Amino acid sequence: EVQLVESGGGLVQPGGSLRLSCAASGFTFSLYAMSWVRQAPGKGLEWVSAIADSGVSTAYADSVKGRFTISRDNAKNTVYLQRNSLPPAYPAVYYCNAAITIARVRRNYWGQGTQVTVSS
Repeated sequence: EVQLVESGGGLVQPGGSLRLSCAASGFTFSLYAMSWVRQAPGKGLEWVSAIADSGVSTAYADSVKGRFTISRDNAKNTVYLQRNSLPPAYPAVYYCNAAITIARVRRNYWGQGTQVTVSS
């Protein structure tokens, strides 16, 4: 069974750092690109960043470019999203996402999400 489990969210003070983790299981993690997507209350899903299976290539939404860093550790089956110097911001739920092929069926898988609130 494919599982994506996010962690690392919570209440963060402005100026603080954020490091989200997504632990993957149930598939060969090193063969798949991984993404982070976020959703603010009352708004739609916003793609944030993606990283290739090898970790060599990364991509970011224009709205976050230069502020977030995506990385992965294929030995730990985990993908990360980091940001330093967080500004005050509305809360958002961050989701880990991947399109995985199991038994020749390709499907989009999502984690349960981890909420991030930046507030003093």
